[in-house]
Amino acid sequence: MAQISPKLLIPESFQVSRDDITGQLGLIWELIKTPLIVPLLQLGVYICLAMSLMLFMERVYMGIVIILVKLFWKKPEKRYNFELIQDDVELGSSNFPVVLIQIPMFNEKEVYKISIGAACGLSWPSDRLVIQVLDDSTDPAIKLMVEQECQRWASKGINITYQIRENRTGYKAGALKEGLKRSYVKHCEYVAIFDADFRPEPDFLRRSIPFLVNNPEIALVQARWRFVNADECLLTRMQEMSLDYHFTVEQEVGSATHAFFGFNGTAGIWRIAAINEAGGWKDRTTVEDMDLAVRASLRGWKFVYLGDLQVKSELPSTFKAFRFQQHRWSCGPANLFRKMVWEIIQNKKVKFWKKVYVIYSFFFVRKIIAHMVTFCFYCVVLPLTILIPEVWVPIWGAVYIPSVITILNSVGTPRSIHLLFYWILFENVMSLHRTKATFIGLLEAGRANEWVVTEKLGDAVKKAADAAKNKNNAKAPRKLKFKFTDRLNTLELGFAAFLFLCGCYDFVHGKNNYFVYLFLQTITFFITGIGYVGTII
Repeated sequence: MAQISPKLLIPESFQVSRDDITGQLGLIWELIKTPLIVPLLQLGVYICLAMSLMLFMERVYMGIVIILVKLFWKKPEKRYNFELIQDDVELGSSNFPVVLIQIPMFNEKEVYKISIGAACGLSWPSDRLVIQVLDDSTDPAIKLMVEQECQRWASKGINITYQIRENRTGYKAGALKEGLKRSYVKHCEYVAIFDADFRPEPDFLRRSIPFLVNNPEIALVQARWRFVNADECLLTRMQEMSLDYHFTVEQEVGSATHAFFGFNGTAGIWRIAAINEAGGWKDRTTVEDMDLAVRASLRGWKFVYLGDLQVKSELPSTFKAFRFQQHRWSCGPANLFRKMVWEIIQNKKVKFWKKVYVIYSFFFVRKIIAHMVTFCFYCVVLPLTILIPEVWVPIWGAVYIPSVITILNSVGTPRSIHLLFYWILFENVMSLHRTKATFIGLLEAGRANEWVVTEKLGDAVKKAADAAKNKNNAKAPRKLKFKFTDRLNTLELGFAAFLFLCGCYDFVHGKNNYFVYLFLQTITFFITGIGYVGTII
């Protein structure tokens, strides 16, 4: 049987020399572009536009509600029964409930004194306060320092205990769970949790505990975070902008409308009975705080957010620490959504609209869609449409809607409005890691339960700067040497190259002038790719 010539399968207009590899690749591209690539990319555009609209409507809804809350809603002190607990000479301290303070920490050399000192300085009767320092440190020297600090405060009459575990099973959730098992905890009604870098003001308990005492349906009182190192570097300013929106809008709206929001893991007070009824602390995800909050809410408990009650804390100022933190904060909620969505749907104790709010608004839009649309649309799909002009992207989806979303996101930090454009570019870079972490959580892949404690520097940066200025100080630390390659982030560099090529193509052949955005985004990816972000240690 005669062999069929391969030339018969290809039109003559597309036949090229076998040695012409470039021509062959071009031939293959032309054959698959119109029937396959263009429809797939156009579908990607439609999906991204749908996600953008979902995020847009969520932000507009949040904006409308927060305006109504600020103008017409009553303050938490008016919505709930609130009466300050007064000191009584006759009753002594017996009218004050016994409160447990838990301070989980792990190798917190730079900040352990701050959190312990702040907890011991709370203006609450000393005989009605129990402080637990839950130390999972692996460094013997740090463990000794923390223990000695606890002993120093104990010698002043403070009821403080130092607890360690043989292993870090369950990480933070395991430490908190182990702490609640102690025999003396049975006398405590409430537990306040502070991470090692948090420093509550002395009146923290007096302003928050009355909500729990006078309202038996309330399980959690959450305070707002305030950042002591927001001005340390551009990285911390970017974080402040993102977190201020979370606290100013998202937490406030959730508290005012549904009495539900995600516990932030610290700077909050729980009713211990509510923790026990919800099943206690679980370590099945890296967001044990959100896990407990959702389970308690499904059992009918209410939460209160106090935006006026602020607790000082520290933002991660190194890019490495920030990336690890964002992986945990993005992967954990997606993984928890995977584990709990059916349980939420089946629940019969909460109202239908609250279930819609938790599943759609709290989880799906904010924890999944928000990350994916930022990365997929602005870092992948939109640049690809420049290379394939047959794919149509409406101007309202590429420019107008993102502009409105960005403006709404900026309301939490008006002092940083001049940094808004760079914040957009930086958030697009971080969406790469958040999207990757979200998929890992949804698929429960390899790093789904990875827990890396966020590094805190405390006053280390300031001390190093002061020592550097003092040339006569013989004890000034020498500058550490590091390899440039240790700071390289290949993923960011790869996307910088991709966006640069797309920008060059748009500059030469494009019609929408997207190259302005693409070149600026390329610079941001490149800067993060070579590690020049945040505090350099």
